[in-house]
Amino acid sequence: MVTILSAEDLSNLANQALKTRQSVSELRCIGCGRTALADRFRCEHCHDLLEILYPRWDEHGAAGLDARALKTLWRERRSSFDPADQSGVWRFREILPEIGAQKIITIKEGNTPVYELPRCAKSAGVDQLCGKHQGMNPTGSFKDTGMTVAASFARQAGYRWVACASTGNTSASMAAYAARGGLHSLVLIPDGKISWSKLSQSLDYGAITCQLKTDFDGCVRVLNEVVQRMPVYLLNSVNPYRVEGQKTVAFELLEQFGWEPPDHIIVPGGNLANSSAIGKAMREMKQLGFISRLPKISVIQAVGANPLVRTIRENGGEKLIPVQAETMATAIRIGNPASWKKALRVIRESEGTVEEVSEIEIAIAKAEIGAEGIGCEPASAVTLAGLKKLVKQGFVKPQESVVLILTGHALKDADFTLKFHRGDLFAGTPLESESEILKSQQRAPLVLEPNLDAVIDLLRAAED
Repeated sequence: MVTILSAEDLSNLANQALKTRQSVSELRCIGCGRTALADRFRCEHCHDLLEILYPRWDEHGAAGLDARALKTLWRERRSSFDPADQSGVWRFREILPEIGAQKIITIKEGNTPVYELPRCAKSAGVDQLCGKHQGMNPTGSFKDTGMTVAASFARQAGYRWVACASTGNTSASMAAYAARGGLHSLVLIPDGKISWSKLSQSLDYGAITCQLKTDFDGCVRVLNEVVQRMPVYLLNSVNPYRVEGQKTVAFELLEQFGWEPPDHIIVPGGNLANSSAIGKAMREMKQLGFISRLPKISVIQAVGANPLVRTIRENGGEKLIPVQAETMATAIRIGNPASWKKALRVIRESEGTVEEVSEIEIAIAKAEIGAEGIGCEPASAVTLAGLKKLVKQGFVKPQESVVLILTGHALKDADFTLKFHRGDLFAGTPLESESEILKSQQRAPLVLEPNLDAVIDLLRAAED
């Protein structure tokens, strides 16, 4: 039964939450457990990553409210005209670090749709398949949900400059939020190894954009040196505030599912902060009484950018095995992922798994998602390609419910799509002969004479 609150009741709930939010979060090392200052990214003792925890939740709940009250409050905010309430991230602010209302930078991120994917379900061999499309965020990727929180913290902490190393999506998102918040932004990208569509966004949003003659991991190394010497706030995924924002996709997904978790959630694996955030959210929802069980969270990587897969399979997750990443799915072309320990914890806690998929498998899956009228960037398509393998292995049962996290919009890499349909995506590569399998899904534009009969003949041929 849905509880309808009066305006006075809703105001009382919000005020109660506001009064109990003070000093409820802390930064703690995932390795040694020591606490850290609010603007740090790594532990000063063991140099491991940090995460934000909420010690008072066990005793008081999030913002002093129980799960039922929070569900009601969050649902009622959907009809509010307040900018924070219209955000699919800040609508859930009781489970986020405290940021002053005047410091919040929002572009109405979140509130992304869940689509049923019946054709893809049939292709994968499952009965129920949905896609949570984070590509429907303002800058076209899931990065916006984390960036709104991290950029808002930078603004609140008094920083004038923010910076990131990026394969494309992070730079677009950071540049947009910096522009909206009156901050300056610096972007370091690997020369010639990102989509021009993504690069154009950071340029358009006013970022100082530098193409370095190295890969993504090389850009990260240079950026770490920059932030140590200059008053620049780092907005890469090692930033724990990014993870907090990104976890709201899981709260929103469960709300869309009536707070009943699916059996499986499948996530692309790049720098691994997204799977870490979703897993953290599920852990917190169970702690707070929203759910009684965890969905299995699995991470899919490209064969050419598979450090987590290799780490788990070759040494049981004891030590990361970095790789020289190479894949056309540029958003996950990362060989030394920063959040691998967090992702490993999520996989183990949820009893999920990892899998790798080939470039051909990615291209097929992307075309199949596109044929649903939805579309996504190549990195998102690894989820469907991986699901097919997990079904064949028996890890995912046909009757189980599955959600694919689609991380980027189809227009993020239009060149990939055009080359695929023209038939030259793999031209001149070792995969050229193998790519013949793609022909049945290619839809190259057809050149016709400008007359009615030519068009009608084409339509009749298409029906045969």
